[in-house]
Amino acid sequence: MRKVYLDNGATSYPKAPGVGEAMAHFINDVGCNIGRGGYQAAYDAAALVLETREQLNAMLGGFGARNVIFTSGATASLNLLLKGLLRPGQRVLTTTMEHNAVLRPLTQLQREGVEVVFLPCDETGALKLEACEQLIAKGADALIMSHASNVCGTIQPIAQVGELCRAHGIPFLVDGAQTVGMVPVNMKEMHIDALAFPGHKGLLGPQGIGGLILSDELAGRITPLLAGGTGSVSHSLEMPEFLPDKLEAGTLNLPGIYGLHAALSYLEQEGDKLRRHAHKVGLHLWARLKELECDAFRVTGTDDLSRRTGVVSVDFLKGDNGEMAFRLEQEYGIATRCGLHCAPTAHQTIGTYPQGTVRFSTGPFSTFEEMDYVQDAVWRLVTGG
Repeated sequence: MRKVYLDNGATSYPKAPGVGEAMAHFINDVGCNIGRGGYQAAYDAAALVLETREQLNAMLGGFGARNVIFTSGATASLNLLLKGLLRPGQRVLTTTMEHNAVLRPLTQLQREGVEVVFLPCDETGALKLEACEQLIAKGADALIMSHASNVCGTIQPIAQVGELCRAHGIPFLVDGAQTVGMVPVNMKEMHIDALAFPGHKGLLGPQGIGGLILSDELAGRITPLLAGGTGSVSHSLEMPEFLPDKLEAGTLNLPGIYGLHAALSYLEQEGDKLRRHAHKVGLHLWARLKELECDAFRVTGTDDLSRRTGVVSVDFLKGDNGEMAFRLEQEYGIATRCGLHCAPTAHQTIGTYPQGTVRFSTGPFSTFEEMDYVQDAVWRLVTGG
């Protein structure tokens, strides 16, 4: 049986060429730490880490290489941001389309006295921008939202929201888990003050490495979530005030950074071509599945193709979505994800709660022929053929 991997929304596969080799090279041939050793191998490793920061900063229009903070992934970055910034009595705006990586930290903060206000979205997952303007105009201590939905693939109007936040003096925090690497992002042009991202999705790197890019002004307001050794200012019992050390306590995931560096180097050469291909393949899948819509099957998300990622989520209206996902894999070798996708309020917004959906998420190595194969498999499930 053939295998078709369509779970890139969870993690990209395959990874960029050279990622595994770069990680093995560090483990087998380098092996040291940085900031803790006074020898050439440690200096060389530190230089590669700095180069990786520079690659990310250049790709994402950030505030400088030292403003790139390495974490274990987008979830760790979002927790660092939210718990380090918000205090009891403050007000934060978010949307109903967020992932639990945003919603669960906010729920914890809400119990501590932070006010959480939800900005409305429509049944396609799109932010109701005009309705949000009044809430934004009332002010807040931060606004956090995802660039695109992990549930239905709808891309949000980040640049417009950024302009509104800038006009009202609200720090704008963005969850880039579904877009960084595959959708153009420029923090300065979009007025983004902080951007959280994973290394293992659109950047085609390994799991366990990700990051946060933030402005100096915002960094100055954040209390570090973790405290510990940084290899710098070792005489002080306080965390350093300068970046990246202020927000990078402990040993970095150097094998992960070596793998991410290899992925970024690949994207520097092939990224534009890969992004164009991934977008076209994702729209091809959307079009093929839209052709099948009937009283037993529907496709969620926006029909505005300029505002879609490669995530296509469907609801089998006369069958159990979990069973359909199981049959897609068992009978056709198609790997998807079913359920609520760690985003219950998003499913409530688009009308797929509590049953969830079956999510197909394409990547830069998906093919048009695979999408046609998926259409045929889904048609057979819908019709019982």
